[in-house]
Amino acid sequence: MSAPTHTRPRPAAPGGVGTRLPWWALALPTLGFITLLVLLLNPADAQAAAGDPAITHLVERVQQLIAR
Repeated sequence: MSAPTHTRPRPAAPGGVGTRLPWWALALPTLGFITLLVLLLNPADAQAAAGDPAITHLVERVQQLIAR
């Protein structure tokens, strides 16, 4: 019974990888994160903001700490 042979992987090409991200691959997630952060910090602007007192209190404390 013969054992299966494994081929060696090709060595990496010298000079590194030549791929680059397009500008929107970083801009869109950043824009989404900032938008959600602004809605969290100012829940009055959100149309469907719930009145959960614990979250509201936490957001108010964060605003106070940032304002210092």
